[in-house]
Amino acid sequence: MYNFYEEYWRPFGVLLANMESEGMLVDRSYLADVEKVAIAEQEVAVQRFRCWASKYCPDAKYMNMGSDAQIRQLFFGGTSNRKDVTQVLPNSKTFKVLNSENVIEDGKRIPTKYRNITLHAFGVEMQTEMYTAAGWPSNLKTIKHLFTDEDSIEVEEPSNISLVSSGMPDYGSAYVAFGQGKKGKEACHAIAALCEVCSIDSLISNFILPLQGNDICGKIGRIHCSLNINTETGRLSARRPNLQNQPALEKDRYKIRQAFVAGHGKSLIVADYGQLELRILAHLTNCKSMLGAFKAGGDFHSRTAMNMYAHVREAVEENRVLLEWHAQTGEEKPPAPLLKDAFAAERRKAKMLNFSIAYGKTPLGLSRDWKVSLNEAKETVQLWYKERKEVLKWQEERKRDALTKQHVHTLLGRARRLPLVANASNSQKGHIERAAINTPVQGSAADVAMCAMLEIDKNSQLKELGWRLLLQVHDEVILEGPTESAELAKAIVIQCMSKPFNGTNILKVELAVDAKCAQNWYAAK
Repeated sequence: MYNFYEEYWRPFGVLLANMESEGMLVDRSYLADVEKVAIAEQEVAVQRFRCWASKYCPDAKYMNMGSDAQIRQLFFGGTSNRKDVTQVLPNSKTFKVLNSENVIEDGKRIPTKYRNITLHAFGVEMQTEMYTAAGWPSNLKTIKHLFTDEDSIEVEEPSNISLVSSGMPDYGSAYVAFGQGKKGKEACHAIAALCEVCSIDSLISNFILPLQGNDICGKIGRIHCSLNINTETGRLSARRPNLQNQPALEKDRYKIRQAFVAGHGKSLIVADYGQLELRILAHLTNCKSMLGAFKAGGDFHSRTAMNMYAHVREAVEENRVLLEWHAQTGEEKPPAPLLKDAFAAERRKAKMLNFSIAYGKTPLGLSRDWKVSLNEAKETVQLWYKERKEVLKWQEERKRDALTKQHVHTLLGRARRLPLVANASNSQKGHIERAAINTPVQGSAADVAMCAMLEIDKNSQLKELGWRLLLQVHDEVILEGPTESAELAKAIVIQCMSKPFNGTNILKVELAVDAKCAQNWYAAK
């Protein structure tokens, strides 16, 4: 390990310190404007849910939408505790809330700061498989599945309902619970508004407000987070603030990444690997199917979706959608929609399947994620392994390593020590086995990213051009430099990342790199 430290971690530590010093420039005025919009949209969603809920429980129009206890009372009043059936949520309960409407209660002359409201259950049976550690129904995880089985119902326009292949709206269980028809639809859209309130609140509290703090942004408006090599797999972590924790692009309704900008006369280069961990899995397992798919090129998750769903395969075969497209000279857009755009939901499920199975997730866990039967999940897993037997064999070998050697290794030889399996409980054993499968893959991805960053940092041409690394988010790196040399620098960055091991690639698969130049992080994604 000393040789590893001298060759990799020591220069990597110096690089991380330099990146921390550089920091990322933040447009705080943009965030302030976004905050106003977010608060206004959240209030609209709050009123939409309260208006609907008050039809069943009059005092719901005064409820605190941020209170888990009050939300749980409305949906699950009368439900028994999963761990102790003698404990039951009451059908009705009194709560103290802020008297924001200045209601004058009986016996009072003036409105008080707080007032009491009584919330009772909606009176319909709500099924849930999600529970808190204390044994009560888990609000957000459960409620999301009450209004839709997919993320398909648009809250803003109730008429915009995605249709599945059967032609029926993809509503959740609340549609039936509230009597189907008009009432069922109203319930689903109201509950969708509740989820929207929670989503917006998360964006405000976790991203929009923290990034405006005076203690974070220095005099020159840059954020300097702390980058650390302190995870079990060797991946970087960040804190104060955690700039790696950004909302997923499809959930980033306020384009928060747009607040991260380049300085005057400069641009950002954002470069990331395509399906890095799956490529590493293909290399480690020597899986012919995966190696062949990556050699053929294109989107691996889209290929999986095509093999999973008959209607997707039919669309590809009839050329109604394209599995992949490479722009030719003079072409600005593909002749038909790409599969990843036309069947985004199916591709998301395929992506979940690829990573879940690749990391050793059990059929039981997959059945809970997908809300399908255990048998259906088992059949799906078996279909995945049918074409990838080498992966299954490799995973079993890693489990044996955990049992006999108590350690596993990454691509560059870093070891992760594992607890003794013999003394572990069943749940602990499952965790150890998943770690034995996950670490070589995620840890090797961390090795590749580290080597790529070192290649970029030591590239003399990039230094002469004035380009510097600012941040790494797992498989993605961000650089800043003069706009006039952006395209040249981008080509050099791609070269460094595609051949990260001292100018070579030691993997059996090519390392696909996508890079863009822009004035802000969002535009470069």
